[in-house]
Amino acid sequence: MNLPATRESKLLRSIVRVAGLLAAVLVASTSTPARAEWLYRDAPIMGTRCDVELWTEDHLKGEAAISAVFDEMRRIDNEFTTYKPESEVSRVNAAAAKAPMRISKELFDLIETSIGYSKLTRGTFDITYASVGYLYNYPEHVRPNEAQIAAALPESNYRHIHLDATAQTVYFDHDGVRIDFGGIGKGYAVDRGIAVLQGLGVTRAMVNAGGDSRIIGDRFGKPWIIGIKDPDDRSRTILRIPLADTAFSTSGDYERFFDEGGVRYHHILDPRTGKSPHKVRSVTIIGPYATRTDALTKSVFVMGVEEGLAFINGLSDIDAVAVTPDRKVWYSKGLENPQKP
Repeated sequence: MNLPATRESKLLRSIVRVAGLLAAVLVASTSTPARAEWLYRDAPIMGTRCDVELWTEDHLKGEAAISAVFDEMRRIDNEFTTYKPESEVSRVNAAAAKAPMRISKELFDLIETSIGYSKLTRGTFDITYASVGYLYNYPEHVRPNEAQIAAALPESNYRHIHLDATAQTVYFDHDGVRIDFGGIGKGYAVDRGIAVLQGLGVTRAMVNAGGDSRIIGDRFGKPWIIGIKDPDDRSRTILRIPLADTAFSTSGDYERFFDEGGVRYHHILDPRTGKSPHKVRSVTIIGPYATRTDALTKSVFVMGVEEGLAFINGLSDIDAVAVTPDRKVWYSKGLENPQKP
């Protein structure tokens, strides 16, 4: 069929326009792929492995969100570590016993939060444990003798820390007082990581730093399943618990330790004795925030099963699982039907 020249030219122009639109759509779809998927990445930060897993509908945005979490964790590590002399915490340890020292609002708030947990746990959690804790070197199998512990122990007491909210200062009333956020800092970093993701619109994710984790959302109608490891065989899971929108932390005597003379010297110290407690092998705490669960794992570990679970049963927002040296698994009253493998 022969078309008039005018109609033919219009048809050709329409075909060209349609072809151009299809080509543009094709280029856009191939150059900026957007697919819904779970993304996972880990990185060594704060002396441990940190992990982020999240659901995203845009691969590049998901990767950028994970990077933002790791950047925030590195920032916290740089400011709150005691392994870097230039960190704010190291500067506080060096100078706060000489005169009140003005500090950042973030550090002030974390010290204040830590003191709150010291009061709540009757001193079984205490960031001044570092006044004795610095004498231990687990990789080198170094520990203080009884005389060294006795000399340093009076400084291990949160009551030596004085905060002035108006001036935003901290002061130590004894020489030799040191603070360390090893018992709460990773949990705090996890909570900050979750805040970063929520600010970017992420609604399903897990952030982990060592043994401290927090999850938001579920896995599309299914819970996240956390496993509690056998303290004697880390490849074996002794308990599985379904969770969503919560935090959980595990502390065990198998993380940083050395054995000498039939005694295990591990990184969890009773701030009242300056020594490693041995009433339990591991403690897992489940609660709303990782800062809270991190601090409370150390407290229950120090208290032991009977005192520790009685303490946890008095907190409406917390549950606990403890494993004792005889391999028995103990639960707080809120965990009635845990899943055993």
